[in-house]
Amino acid sequence: MSDTITRLARANIQALTPYQSARRLGGKGDVWLNANEYPLPVPFELSQQTLNRYPECQPKQVIERYADYAGLTPQQVLVSRGADEGIELLMRAFCEPGKDAILFCPPTYGMYSVSAETIGIEYRTVPALADWQLNLPAIAAALEGVKLIYICSPNNPTGNLINPDAVRQLLEMTRGKALVIADEAYIEFCPQATLTGWIADYPHLVVLRTLSKAFALAGLRCGFTLANAAVIDLLLKVIAPYPLATPVADIAAQALSAEGIALMRSHVAELNANRDWLSEALASLPCVEQVFASETNYLLVRFIDSPRVFKTLWDQGIILRDQNKNPGLAGCLRISIGTRDECERLIVALQALAGVDTMEQA
Repeated sequence: MSDTITRLARANIQALTPYQSARRLGGKGDVWLNANEYPLPVPFELSQQTLNRYPECQPKQVIERYADYAGLTPQQVLVSRGADEGIELLMRAFCEPGKDAILFCPPTYGMYSVSAETIGIEYRTVPALADWQLNLPAIAAALEGVKLIYICSPNNPTGNLINPDAVRQLLEMTRGKALVIADEAYIEFCPQATLTGWIADYPHLVVLRTLSKAFALAGLRCGFTLANAAVIDLLLKVIAPYPLATPVADIAAQALSAEGIALMRSHVAELNANRDWLSEALASLPCVEQVFASETNYLLVRFIDSPRVFKTLWDQGIILRDQNKNPGLAGCLRISIGTRDECERLIVALQALAGVDTMEQA
């Protein structure tokens, strides 16, 4: 029976390998350092008692507060079920299956390819250079038929910013031909690098944001697309009638209040300090080959024997994210920044694995 049902599905869905989210991969840990979440809950509570009514398609207070936070007008903001929905809405609005393509530069976020495959859109990849920057000549050679280019900055899973001069060259190269989408899911950890101020000069620039990372609301599933008003109007044609549940809009509005933004910035300062501490501690371990610089709430680390490290920590309830299957990331694990206690527990476990005398280290 199951084979009969499977054969009814579209061929591309039958062949699709789904995105392996942290929760799908599972684990029985108590130190979760695999999903780039804030490690502690935030103190927001529901205040709306109108669940008998459908919510607004684009909750006014949420839109206005995010526009104010991002330095844009409300007409340049669209809110959706996470930035993941924004990724897919752009494909649905701008790409014709069997005709148009998207392009991105691995190693990078896995949902660009999964969304394209789900919809039936061709995706092209132009591998990043050795320093994970854009290979502009190769991108230029691959642009025929491309409608959307996804650039993740800071990039997941590498943690680096994309050179703004290269992004500007890309924007000039694609005028009138394609949209350039800057995925800024982690921009709160380096706010000076945002491209939102460029939207006025580049009407084909789109910026994706989320409340999942620095705002510590991964469970809320609330993201934003920032763009020229003409782009937002097109996305409003294809978005679901009620994309944001009333409780989601309620909490999002609180998170975007002056007090909520101040709380987020205090969390960012805390995580950045923990990241710097963890980076230095990891670099001193004999099992670590390289700790890569990061502008995010995670570190990419190359280990001498990453499978052994991953499994040993997994068995101890310390869950990391394996990156070995990503191009150019052999031997690499991605480590989310947790509380200082969680970071210290990680280091102690790695010291024991490497045979380091913790008393000597102290």
